[in-house]
Amino acid sequence: MKVFHWIDKIVMKLEEFILSFAIILISIMIVGNVIAREVFNSGAFYFAYEVSKFAIVIATFMGIAYAARKGRHISMSAFYDFAPFKVRKVMMIIINFITAIVMFLMAYYSYNLVMFEYSTGAITTSLEVPRYLMAVFIPIGFLTAGIQFLRNTYVNFTAKAKDKVYLGIDAVDYNDQEKKDVKLEDISV
Repeated sequence: MKVFHWIDKIVMKLEEFILSFAIILISIMIVGNVIAREVFNSGAFYFAYEVSKFAIVIATFMGIAYAARKGRHISMSAFYDFAPFKVRKVMMIIINFITAIVMFLMAYYSYNLVMFEYSTGAITTSLEVPRYLMAVFIPIGFLTAGIQFLRNTYVNFTAKAKDKVYLGIDAVDYNDQEKKDVKLEDISV
């Protein structure tokens, strides 16, 4: 089990690095392009659009798995929040399991997209790199997200989750966290 925990930590750090790098790259490309165009009247960053698009695809699809790991996906929880513990537990297990299946299906279909892009031999306009290189992160993101949602399903069956519902591997449902009294000095104006 320690080996799996170690691998999980490495994968999480890799996801964090990839997401951070992609966001920083988007910022640099957009700001650099504006400065080059407006200040220096130059087209030096002619590739900024493609690099930004590439980084957005990476951040979006790799971010799905990271958000699933941390239990940070947007949810419509009106019924869920008012449900008793056992109902919330069953709902979370079903939601995570069905979402995992959907993610695996999306990984399959997006893999077919990558193979189609590969077979066409199409390249990008500015950088002239194969277009499938951008699309390859889509099935990887869906596949890792599916794995994370399966893990979220599993964690809700373990002894660790005996009296709690887990939204992510280590993310306890906000309904199960201990309520804290808010004091006047805790509120900042």
